[in-house]
Amino acid sequence: MERARTRVGAAVFLMLILGRLGNALEVPLDPNILEGLPQPPTITQQSPKDYIIDPRENIVIHCEAKGKPHPSFSWTRNGTHFDIDHDPKVTMRPHSGTLVVDISGEKAETYEGIYQCTARNEHGAAVSNNIVIRQSRSPLWSKERNEPIRVQEGVSLVLQCRPPAGLPPPIIFWMDFNFQRLPQSSRVFQALNGDLYFSNVLKKDSRNDYICYARFPHTQTIQQKQPITLSVLNHGSAEERKPTFLIPSGSSSSKMVLRGQVLELECITEGLPTPEVSWSKLSGEFPDNRTSILHFQKLLRIVNVSEADAGEYHCTAHNRLASVLHTIRVTVKAAPYWISTPRNLVLAPREKGLLICRASGTPKPTITWAMNGIPIENSPEDPNRKVEGDTIIFEEVQTGSSAVYQCNASNEYGYLLSNAFINVLSETPRVLTPANMVYQVIRNNHAFLDCSSFGSPIPKITWFKDSQSSTLEGDPYLLHENGTLEIYVAQALNSGQYTCVARNTLGIAENHVYLEVKEPTRILKQPEYKVSQRNRNVVFECKVKHDPTLIPTMTWLKDNGELPDDERFLVDSDSLTITDVTENDAGTYTCIMNTTLDQDSASAELTVVEATPTPAVIYEQPDPPTDLELTDLKPKSVQLTWIPGDEHNSPIHKFVIQYTDSLHQHGHWHNLTDVPGSKTTAFLKLSPYVHYTFRVLALNAVGLSNPSKPSHMYKTNPAAPDENPSGVEGFGTEHDNLMILWKPMSGLQANGPGLQYKVMWRQKDVDKDWTSVTVANVSKFMVSGMPTFTPYEVKVQAINDYGIGPEPAVVTGHSGEDLPLQAPDSVQVLVLNSTLAEVHWEPVPPKTVRGLLKGYKVYYWRERSLHKHNPHHVKQQVLTFSGNKSHGMLPGLQPYSLYLFNVRVYNSKGEGPASSTLQFETPEGVPGRPSFLRITNSNLDSLTLEWGPPNDHNGHLTGYTLKYQPVNSSNELGPMEELALPANKTSVTLPNLKYSTRYKFYFNAKTGQGAGPVITEEAVTIMDEVLMYQPSVDKVGGGNTQTQPSPPIAGSPPPPRHPFHKVHPAAPAFGNVSSSVGEDGTLISWEYWGAEKHVYVEYIVKNDNSEEDWQKEYVNCSQAYVLKGLKEGLSYRVRVVAKGHDDQAVLHQSEELLVTVPAVPSRQVDIATQGWFIGLMCAIALLILILLIICFIKRNKGGKYPVKEKEDAHTDPEFQPMKEDDCTFGEYSDTEDHKPLKGSRTPSYRTVHRDNSDDSLVDYGGDGGDGQFNEDGSFIGQYSGNSSTRETAVGHEHSEAPSPVNTTAMNSFV
Repeated sequence: MERARTRVGAAVFLMLILGRLGNALEVPLDPNILEGLPQPPTITQQSPKDYIIDPRENIVIHCEAKGKPHPSFSWTRNGTHFDIDHDPKVTMRPHSGTLVVDISGEKAETYEGIYQCTARNEHGAAVSNNIVIRQSRSPLWSKERNEPIRVQEGVSLVLQCRPPAGLPPPIIFWMDFNFQRLPQSSRVFQALNGDLYFSNVLKKDSRNDYICYARFPHTQTIQQKQPITLSVLNHGSAEERKPTFLIPSGSSSSKMVLRGQVLELECITEGLPTPEVSWSKLSGEFPDNRTSILHFQKLLRIVNVSEADAGEYHCTAHNRLASVLHTIRVTVKAAPYWISTPRNLVLAPREKGLLICRASGTPKPTITWAMNGIPIENSPEDPNRKVEGDTIIFEEVQTGSSAVYQCNASNEYGYLLSNAFINVLSETPRVLTPANMVYQVIRNNHAFLDCSSFGSPIPKITWFKDSQSSTLEGDPYLLHENGTLEIYVAQALNSGQYTCVARNTLGIAENHVYLEVKEPTRILKQPEYKVSQRNRNVVFECKVKHDPTLIPTMTWLKDNGELPDDERFLVDSDSLTITDVTENDAGTYTCIMNTTLDQDSASAELTVVEATPTPAVIYEQPDPPTDLELTDLKPKSVQLTWIPGDEHNSPIHKFVIQYTDSLHQHGHWHNLTDVPGSKTTAFLKLSPYVHYTFRVLALNAVGLSNPSKPSHMYKTNPAAPDENPSGVEGFGTEHDNLMILWKPMSGLQANGPGLQYKVMWRQKDVDKDWTSVTVANVSKFMVSGMPTFTPYEVKVQAINDYGIGPEPAVVTGHSGEDLPLQAPDSVQVLVLNSTLAEVHWEPVPPKTVRGLLKGYKVYYWRERSLHKHNPHHVKQQVLTFSGNKSHGMLPGLQPYSLYLFNVRVYNSKGEGPASSTLQFETPEGVPGRPSFLRITNSNLDSLTLEWGPPNDHNGHLTGYTLKYQPVNSSNELGPMEELALPANKTSVTLPNLKYSTRYKFYFNAKTGQGAGPVITEEAVTIMDEVLMYQPSVDKVGGGNTQTQPSPPIAGSPPPPRHPFHKVHPAAPAFGNVSSSVGEDGTLISWEYWGAEKHVYVEYIVKNDNSEEDWQKEYVNCSQAYVLKGLKEGLSYRVRVVAKGHDDQAVLHQSEELLVTVPAVPSRQVDIATQGWFIGLMCAIALLILILLIICFIKRNKGGKYPVKEKEDAHTDPEFQPMKEDDCTFGEYSDTEDHKPLKGSRTPSYRTVHRDNSDDSLVDYGGDGGDGQFNEDGSFIGQYSGNSSTRETAVGHEHSEAPSPVNTTAMNSFV
């Protein structure tokens, strides 16, 4: 296959020509490859076989050849060695075999003869054709004296020329003394032999300067015959006579011509009156494109004659007296011509190959072989070579078997000689396509990526994209035989890096290229049709969209030519402005947007009209045409005329002619044609069997007019169909049938009544006769009883009551398919690495496919891991390899596993039987990530890590690698420590760590093939053991408060161990998240104990479940923020998050709050501003004040309780505010509203213990159930007697549980 393609951005380089014949290739012409490769000689230039030389010039006999090493040359003359060293007149050009003969002082005829050139090097010898050297000759005319010729008027006459024989033959023509050609006609005519023939002479033929000239083309010399004098006598009127033949004579003759030459048949007659000549062929017609009848019908010429031109040709001559016939029997012979020339073979050792030399001719040529110029029967025997007629078969060629073979095909009319070498090479693959080439293509176009290669054996080409391990095969990819990868329809996702790999048994070579898929250039806004008055300005807009990486160029044309060189034409980036337009500016303007890859264009017309005074001109659509008239009525045509309507100030651009068919589609109007607006007549071509009615519409710049009134009906007569059904196809629906389908013809296409279809079919290359059936009113026909998947030729012809349609086109289809019969043989597998295997198989014989071969499918599944012997039940996987492939890659395999597989062939019907199931094992690979990694014990200066082995061992585990490093409060990483662990361990304790420090751990497993992926975890060494409750949520009143773990209470006793646990490294860092809605917005407040400074408040509408639509507000280091973007009447989900230093990963996140923003109330009367309401409120306040004074006096009488001292005992003296400058806290001290109340309700699974003091608010609150707090934390209600400590029940609707604080998180701020 030979193919060349130019690519954008690629340098021009010599292309590789791959010629597959057996397992053979041609050596590329790339000089970088040729320089290092041995090559037998090849003749590249030689003189023609029949070489006529000019005796006045030196003789140059060409013979050029190539080879490695460069060949030496020798010559034979007339079959014997020609020793040029002994002839001083003969020299050979340096580094060439071309001979130069100096004929000065010598006769050129001395060197006439048959020459042959031989080019030879250590790898073989190539020979040229036999070159016959002959000297051109232009002999003088023999001296003679021509007597005057006197003839009676009306008789026939021949003036003979008889020129001397020259080499090559001369060209003959007749002239007078003034060197003017003598006039010729059907009466006076020069024959091919040069003689001048008169069918009958007239008195005007008398003259004394009939001169025959002979021009010898090789020497460019002209010679003339002595003038001939002709006198025509008139002794009474001549008697008429019937025609007779002068050339050729008699009633029949014969002529032989060689294939490919020119056949010239001459027929010269005499008679009175002058006969007329005509030609015909007995069996068939003359070939249109090769036949010409010249010289007043007397010469029939057929060029490039073929065997089909043989037969009987009739020449008929007639005048008013009689008609005579001459038959010429033409036979066509053929010198040898090539059917298949032998091609050079480049084979690797022990490969097979064929040299095929096929020629034809009449008679059939004889094929003979020679090796290195010696007949093959006289050449050394080679057991690996066998000659079978026109073919030489090579079996397991050996190094040193290189040679040049000559094939000679000859018969009595000539010979052919061809050289072909066999070159035995062993070469590793080379990729010839330049590396890192960039291919650019427009989206939705074909893309071609080249991978020209060379190697022996022939390399196999595979393609990969980016880092993918699977080969690019099947839709949308097509791999050509020369290695080029074609993408049918390139899309943006096809952009990227492509790698082509050339592989043979000696090695592998690869090359990377890049594909860039660009967006097409499109004109978004086209220029519009303009009508402008003189001296106005006109603007044509042309807005374009193009790929941003391509550089566009805008070009404007006027009437398909360049814009006038006039400053009135202003070209902008997307427009053309014409100022002060004149009549000369009218025309068609085209904008063309070009890029380096594509272009788009659009046109608009400018019409310039005269400026008119006010009032302004009103432009309207034209009035409809009137007075439609049909004239010149013919069977298939008619002339339609009309009178245009009013243009309404806008010239009519064109007239649109429509018709309706009352016979087939009454009432449906169709466009027939349109004519320019300057015409009022149209010549209409019509179809048979239609009842036509016409109407006309006018179009100007405003629009179309209303239709004219219809014309009179014109009925065309029925006729035979002039077309056949389209869309003919043949296919099978079952394995034994053939469905013939076509698109039915319309009534308009039928040309007449009684439309039927003649359906014909025959088996391709088997049947000569067609089987046919005639059907009607259907568009398909089923033929049953067909052999499975057999090619058939089908055609469908239209027939009606008036005849049959033209000869239909033949379409090839196939009968139905059946499932393949045979499974692929010789199935083998080659494991390339731990995740990739290559499967090979022997393709099934084509006959067993029983259908169109779609490809092969490889079913494979993982039976079990070699680490575990229990079966690993995994669903079967299938890889499909399109086309007649014999191998395929299985990517993505699990390392260290046992796989089973089989191969099946499939066609369009389905799959064939499976091959025998084979198995293979994949080698070890790197292991998967460990199944888990967790920190199980965190102390002041140590951490304990536990892990699980990988789920996928992928081999024998050799150990684990643990790396860790500290992380400070600014998320900066410290020095890395590394620890190697044995494979049998599942935990490790790391001592001597820094207290209250976060550590990041990296952990992975290892096999003999290397380390697997890493699993990471973080943990913090703690200062002390802290207890943590499960958080609970208490909703008080209408507000939303989420109670999260709170800081520890100073002086509180340690609770029991169970059911508490140590703080996990990922404990919550947010607590007490609450919200309140005010006039200025929604206040969100929280407490935060984390180290990260990137804190955000995020919110989203309640019913929006997308994670991408969260709105976020950066809050710096504060613990409250007012959201002002919330809309009234909507509910929002709100959360607080802390992110890492890269502002991407969320490290801490609070629970979500549901915040509802109330709707704005309607306008009402504000009673707070009413006087009666103010007075009432003042009276109520005074009454309450009096009551409070009375209550205070009565209580003092009942005794004094030391409440103040007891409350002071519980006050945290170490309270310190938050440091705003560095976002950290001092020593934490709880505020009053976070102190737990003894006796308050707690969950049943938690226990709250009293401290050493028996005094508390519970002592004064009875059972504690009635104690309540205001929003500021102050206590209201009566003090009562002491109450014993007890556990409270669950479920009090106002209970609030104490919450522990994340000590680990807190310590990180110290």
